[in-house]
Amino acid sequence: MITWDEPLRATLGANAAKKLAAELDLHTAGDLLQHYPRRYVTRGELTDLAALDEGENATVQAEVRRANERRINGGQGGKPRTMLEVVVTDGTAQLTLAFFHKTGWHKRHLVPGSQGMFAGRVSSFRGRRQLAHPEYEMLPTGEATGEDRAREFAGRLIPVYPATKDLSSMRIQRCVEVLLDQVGELDDPLPRELRERHRLRDLRTALEDVHRPADRESADAALRRLKWDEAFVLQLALAQRHREASAVPACARPRVTGAALDAFDARLPFTRTEGQVAVGETISAGLEATHPMHRLLQGDVGAGKTLVALRAMLQVVDAGGQAVLLAPTEVLAQQHYHSIVAMLGPLADGGRLGADEHATRVTLLTGSAGAAARREALLEAASGTAGIVVGTHALLQEHVSFADLGLVVVDEQHRFGVEQRDALREKATRGRPHVLVMTATPIPRTVAMTVYGDLDVSVLDQIPAGRSRVDTHVVPAREKPHFLHRAWERITEEAARGHQAFVVCPRIDGDGTEAGSAPAGEQNGDSPLQEEGGGNEAEAGTRPPLAVSDVAAELSEGPLAAVRVEALHGRLTPDEKESVMRRFSAGEVDVLVSTTVVEVGVDVPNATVMAIMDADRFGVSQLHQLRGRIGRGSLPGLCLLVTEAEEDTPARDRLDAVAGTRDGFALSRVDLEQRREGDVLGGAQSGKRSSLRLLTLLRDADLIGDAREEAAAFVAADPELATHPRLARSLGDFLERADYLEKA
Repeated sequence: MITWDEPLRATLGANAAKKLAAELDLHTAGDLLQHYPRRYVTRGELTDLAALDEGENATVQAEVRRANERRINGGQGGKPRTMLEVVVTDGTAQLTLAFFHKTGWHKRHLVPGSQGMFAGRVSSFRGRRQLAHPEYEMLPTGEATGEDRAREFAGRLIPVYPATKDLSSMRIQRCVEVLLDQVGELDDPLPRELRERHRLRDLRTALEDVHRPADRESADAALRRLKWDEAFVLQLALAQRHREASAVPACARPRVTGAALDAFDARLPFTRTEGQVAVGETISAGLEATHPMHRLLQGDVGAGKTLVALRAMLQVVDAGGQAVLLAPTEVLAQQHYHSIVAMLGPLADGGRLGADEHATRVTLLTGSAGAAARREALLEAASGTAGIVVGTHALLQEHVSFADLGLVVVDEQHRFGVEQRDALREKATRGRPHVLVMTATPIPRTVAMTVYGDLDVSVLDQIPAGRSRVDTHVVPAREKPHFLHRAWERITEEAARGHQAFVVCPRIDGDGTEAGSAPAGEQNGDSPLQEEGGGNEAEAGTRPPLAVSDVAAELSEGPLAAVRVEALHGRLTPDEKESVMRRFSAGEVDVLVSTTVVEVGVDVPNATVMAIMDADRFGVSQLHQLRGRIGRGSLPGLCLLVTEAEEDTPARDRLDAVAGTRDGFALSRVDLEQRREGDVLGGAQSGKRSSLRLLTLLRDADLIGDAREEAAAFVAADPELATHPRLARSLGDFLERADYLEKA
């Protein structure tokens, strides 16, 4: 009997082991047994041949229609050769199989009317799709000579595995069969009591039934058990992290009555929403604890996250500490700085003549600050004069210090690694600081439980009164060019009324630079479009993405010649960016042509229109974020999604979804449905196999929730899993693969 860690070389031989390692990074029996089928087909179930794409590694089931041998030229004086051309069909479409060797042998097996499994890379020859030299296995017909084989196929589902050009699903299946026949009882990582509680099969039975299911019910039961393995070890990892973080001491920052926070609340010109009040109370209680608060604050565009965060910072300042707000770009840091100073009013004049008795100082620290401004900001942070410090990655540098850092607020959390967050936390002198991370990208519940599972989660899902409606429309520029002409007219009309507009482009200029790429060494440029799946030229066509420099020039000289147009992007110097944004905010610029540098944080209530060029190159969540820059005041907004993508394509479906709802949480589900799990969990970025092989974050929400509850109970009772060594080993193996946990 073989073991879980048995090298494949010992059971399958050197050649097969080498192939599995090179093609699929599989090295042990456990690796291969966890290479699960992607789907199943049944005998008599024909594959949709019309759905095959060129370049795809496909495994299809089809019926042989005809098989013809013909002579072909050997080329360059070579002797004529024989080629076998076999046409297979699913009843509606056809596929050609081409064989150039052993043609007589293949012809004897590929009999018209018979069915088989065919695997290979889809190519095109003279306009017809074909598989050249495919691997195949003919399905038995049930005649007496093949009764045993017929019964096997008649009674079982046929697994189809993730395969490659040089390693077909059928070869993988044969290797798995060899292992299954040699594997005995396995040390099951899931404790018996948990399996019984949730009616889960043991590991050995689950592996047998996922690879050799007798029927669909057996396969489903096996998949449910194996998904539990993934969900449970993931939630164990998160529960352990949460417990470890909570065990570290922190300085309590209780609310002080009659101080800056009360004064700030008294001068608010509006009433906070019920959600803002509830979340504020939860965060306030977390700041009063003697262990660090680790909370994720997520909310839709315009839900008031900055207000909630500022109130938390004031509570820490009132208690004698300092608060830091870390932003991913200089534009956003400057916006936060100016917004906080404006919201605080006289409460931001701490240390100045005539300041409010409860006032504090707000300071800004960025990498591009001048020497004098930088020295002053560093001194205010180190001395404690500044109760609130706003900055970019510059805050992480070793020479930046604080008198008493009590709260770290991280905006747009997904743009910072855990190492950066830790570097800032280490600057606290009285225990660990409390941490509040914010995201304006609504996150489905299961993603929050999975990617941010070590954080407590608060959600702001109410939009404050006074926020105006934003209508969104798709502008099909290629199909209906007059729609685009009307869009420029509408922007001109809004400018004539004294309003302003954004025009957003995917790239900075025409040299191939993505919006978000920055010069070498710049650490605070715009975010790459790839974060949300943008920049997909294959979907949008072969034309390069539109660029800010080109579009700004064309609009200034063409349809928007009558209005004031300026450009903003990550290549401008910080002073240039601030100057452009200051003039736009002051109403001295009518139309701002920009990259995604305006995606978050930019607050210009007078902006009423946004045209997003090549909108199909952006992801759902990013489009929703961009749209949130308009309609921020009492004026209604209009968002125009300009695209050349054709109807009934995934790109247009994505745009139609954005146009169809303003609910960011509904759109987050659409976004997740259209993206691969690996994109969310880091697998696509790391280049490794996803740490989750079967679990899907949307379809398995209930299972993930159950696993989360079980994991919390297990870690509470046995933090190091000392009484469950096999489970502890599975957790260790999982952590080696789960790179995304260190980015969360």
